[in-house]
Amino acid sequence: MTDRYDNRPIGVFDSGIGGLTVAAALARHLPNERLVYFGDTAHLPYGEKSPAAIRLYASEIFEFLRKKDCKAVVIACNTASAVAFESMRAIAGDTALFNVIDPTVSLVATKIKKGKVGVIATKTTVNSGVYSKRIRELNPELQVSMLATPLLVAMIEEGFFNNSISSAIIADYLSKPKLENLDALILGCTHFPLIKSEIRAYYGSSIPVIDSSDIVAKYVGATLEKLGLFSSEKKGHHEFYVSDLTESFRQSTSLFFGTLVSLQEVTL
Repeated sequence: MTDRYDNRPIGVFDSGIGGLTVAAALARHLPNERLVYFGDTAHLPYGEKSPAAIRLYASEIFEFLRKKDCKAVVIACNTASAVAFESMRAIAGDTALFNVIDPTVSLVATKIKKGKVGVIATKTTVNSGVYSKRIRELNPELQVSMLATPLLVAMIEEGFFNNSISSAIIADYLSKPKLENLDALILGCTHFPLIKSEIRAYYGSSIPVIDSSDIVAKYVGATLEKLGLFSSEKKGHHEFYVSDLTESFRQSTSLFFGTLVSLQEVTL
């Protein structure tokens, strides 16, 4: 336990609303922390962009969050975590930097001793091979099968979830041969906790469905404590920024924070 504190905010970013699942988890687990959230809605979905473009967007957002005096930055996007984490770490300096993949991989590789783990994610995350590589580095006994599910992010951003349309699309993806005989399924996109109940309904209680939001929030909290970066008391409100102001994003914020939040549009 440290007796040092740091009341600067934590920066969090994603291409759209998916990262709000991580932001909401951080707010629950770390109630004294103030968040600065950036949704890069002008460029969503990241899963359809090239790695070079994502690295450019991520570096620009990082500089914006650094100017907001953030003590830490959470890449609340699996795609950006997969292809931009290393390049961001090179420019992070003394800013603590977190991705959503490593804490999840560590937990899965430890808790699931052997068998087959499925991952559903964007095309870019799947093409990176990051989940398969990192899980097998920690636990060679695990087989990892990744499936790109490109329709899901756009579906969620448009508010199509928990209905017959989303259930049909989800069932079609989950029935693919790559996802047969699983011992666990990782939701490899921060948008997917919004359809977690539908995914669980498909599998029943046969396998665990793992999302990163709470895992990452606990890991960030433990790391900030070790580094002496905990906030001693919450000062001010969370701030929310977007690169393209849309009513759908504004409406979506109430799903996570219980009320509509004040959004500010920023052109990077």
